[in-house]
Amino acid sequence: MHIKVPIVPASFFGVVLGVAGLGNVWRQAHRLWDLPAVIGEALVFAAVAAWAILLVLYLLKTVAAPHETLAEAAHPVQCCFIGLIGVATMIVAAGILPYSRMMAEVLLIAGALFTFGFAVWRTGGLWFGERDHTATTPVLYLPTVAGSFVSAAVCAIFGHSDWGQLAFGAGIFSWLAIESVLVHRLLTQQSLPEVLRPTLGIQLAPAPVGAVAYLNLSPGPPDIFAHALIGYGLLQALVLLRLIPWIRKQPFSMSYWAFTFGATALAWAPLRLIQFGDRGAMSELAPVLFVASNLVVGLIAIASLWLIVRGKLGLKQRVIYAPTAAPRTPVG
Repeated sequence: MHIKVPIVPASFFGVVLGVAGLGNVWRQAHRLWDLPAVIGEALVFAAVAAWAILLVLYLLKTVAAPHETLAEAAHPVQCCFIGLIGVATMIVAAGILPYSRMMAEVLLIAGALFTFGFAVWRTGGLWFGERDHTATTPVLYLPTVAGSFVSAAVCAIFGHSDWGQLAFGAGIFSWLAIESVLVHRLLTQQSLPEVLRPTLGIQLAPAPVGAVAYLNLSPGPPDIFAHALIGYGLLQALVLLRLIPWIRKQPFSMSYWAFTFGATALAWAPLRLIQFGDRGAMSELAPVLFVASNLVVGLIAIASLWLIVRGKLGLKQRVIYAPTAAPRTPVG
């Protein structure tokens, strides 16, 4: 019997970010609005299960098809998604913290080391130059910006705010630098190819994820900086909403999960501000953004399940076990 495994791209770890992000939104909604706690916990455990399955499949891919992993790492766009492995691991660490601090600490350290190790390696490669500008997409945020902001947010949850502040600084200045390059490319170069347009969903994430990190690091009275980050996130959301018909020229695929982490962070940050006593605009926006985040993740999850049922994921497969035939006994 031959055993085959699908060749899973690192971008699939975006599923973990979206589902876990929605789980955190529901956890916060339970604290504020007394919504059912079981929904948030179920979503977090679904994210943990997805992370475990994807991690095993990715490791098997590295063993069974190392050339596929090396090709992904060398690809000008797909390479940056590898950083999601560490980011997803840290988010899982935060998810399981209420159940096992020791295991959560181990995952936090492993995720942070992988995240910053990969970020340094990938950023160093980019600084060599000679990059085709058509490969400049929001995936560039993933190694340094997403990795640093998530590290900051999760470190604060674990009580390591001093380390989180360092990570926050790395994230915010990397964001400003990369954003200028990306916007210049979008404004002055040819239009993004259809296959890359869903990556614009990542554009939504830096501001609200940065807001969550900032609020975790400085729990206290709401201030203008937190509001400003959420405001910029809202602007990005509205621009992306205006671009949906243009983006949807690329048929639905798993790449659309790029929208989910930013959408859930944009719902999560106002809820954190309300927890700290914010009223006014945040209290009015929070229910709307809560519903919107559920719709975004829910619709993308349903569409993804439909792809799986129809066998349309388009993943290659590789044999990881093939029994050898028993040697024949000579006759005579």
